[in-house]
Amino acid sequence: MRRKRIPGVDPKLLIRDAAKLRPDFARRSFLRGMASLGTLTFLTGCDVVDGFSAEKVLRKMSELNDGAQAWLFDPGQLAPEYPDSAITRPFPFNAYYPEEDAPEVDARDFKLEVGGLVDSKNSWTLDELYALPQEKQITRHICVEGWSAIGSWTGVRLSEFLRRVGADTRARYVWFQCAEGYSNTIDMATALHPQTQLSFRFDNEILPRKYGFPMKCRMPTKLGFKNPKHVVAVHVTNSDLGGYWENQGYNWHSGL
Repeated sequence: MRRKRIPGVDPKLLIRDAAKLRPDFARRSFLRGMASLGTLTFLTGCDVVDGFSAEKVLRKMSELNDGAQAWLFDPGQLAPEYPDSAITRPFPFNAYYPEEDAPEVDARDFKLEVGGLVDSKNSWTLDELYALPQEKQITRHICVEGWSAIGSWTGVRLSEFLRRVGADTRARYVWFQCAEGYSNTIDMATALHPQTQLSFRFDNEILPRKYGFPMKCRMPTKLGFKNPKHVVAVHVTNSDLGGYWENQGYNWHSGL
């Protein structure tokens, strides 16, 4: 079979960087599982040029990959954290649009919409969000394009926010809507992971527009495209509402 690759994607580099999500003792089994389940095909954007039947095979393989990654996910295992000296400066901008097209959100008018399977559907102002208990993490962002960078993020644990709105954590998913129209769905286990964070600050400053003001959901256990920026709504649901890239065939789980 012939395969075509997305320009600029180095499969070996991508898998090496993705392995950094896992601690040293788990990397070998992670890499072995990635190769054996064909995840490399999807995470590097490869496609089999063989008609409709090949596409069906690849879609089924992607579903298998997602199931395996979800099964391997350890909600208690932390992604590596780093010292201030390791921070990548300048931290790269990345999005499906140019930096100058990043949405401008008015902080004075902003209210975070909360919906779905929660006790309280009241919207949250930025001041209310900033008053929540916050933590700082210095973690690696790994892009599906094959590069990685280390950044400093400060915000509230998503699990704490979900607790405060009375979310039903027996639900399967959390869905995010973003100011520019981007959307993303994550599994509840990832939402409750201690490093999954609603981030309000980058490198000790209010989150810049280019990195996702007023907030992004930072998940160091996921590839970069699973980390939504410019978040304006959070819904708890039992329905997989998809996402911008997932709807175009990207691997749904995309992390460990």
